[in-house]
Amino acid sequence: MTDDALTFYEQLANDYHLIYIDWEQSIQRHAAALDRVIRFHLPGDGLTVLDCAAGIGTQAIGLAQRGYRVHATDLSPAAVARAAQEAERRGVPLTTGMADFRTLADQVPGEFDVVLACDNALPHLVDDADLLRAAENMRAKLRPGGLLLLSIRDYDELRRERPRVTPPTIIDAPEGRRIVFQVWDWAPDGRTYALELFIVRRAAGGWQTSSYRTRYRALERAELDAILTRAGLTDTRWYMPQDVGFHQPIVTARPA
Repeated sequence: MTDDALTFYEQLANDYHLIYIDWEQSIQRHAAALDRVIRFHLPGDGLTVLDCAAGIGTQAIGLAQRGYRVHATDLSPAAVARAAQEAERRGVPLTTGMADFRTLADQVPGEFDVVLACDNALPHLVDDADLLRAAENMRAKLRPGGLLLLSIRDYDELRRERPRVTPPTIIDAPEGRRIVFQVWDWAPDGRTYALELFIVRRAAGGWQTSSYRTRYRALERAELDAILTRAGLTDTRWYMPQDVGFHQPIVTARPA
């Protein structure tokens, strides 16, 4: 994990919800899609979930509202604090903690039915060694027969296209208009890129701009499949957005 990833989420924690057109709707939509995938593999109620890249709680809160027993962890203290506050404000039972997903085995007690890390969290790890450590630690937190669930951007397509900017999203909210977009600076080999997120808000007398910068690996599906296999996971399956209604490709795997 690059140091800028921690800085990125620490600085963004208070504004993270602003990247969504409607964060409340996104919480429910994400939970519905993840619930669909989880129940395909693990039917039953009251499943335990470790969301080890919880951020401000976008997936964790929605799953807890659906009856999952969720423990939400993240590397960022500010993000974890925000997730706890948002859960409490909604009356949602959610436990939280600080953890790096490369060291979950040491930092998080117990085993879980589901371990998940969504919203392109894993590609903050740019080296195979770190990716393998993360996958091994996620596997260590799964009970026998459990389910690992990850989501990443569609890098198979993105590495071919190498986009430089995302289309701006114009959001008209009760607190005013804002514009959200990203600028991507690709490494020459196309394996990594620096991302700068811009949130531009209308303010009295003009516009206020905030920007947040981090780096990702453009992790293709075959590369992630190989990492998961090396970590002792099997039965790898991919679900594309058009299949399950999630905004990114999802991969699931089971402990061997």
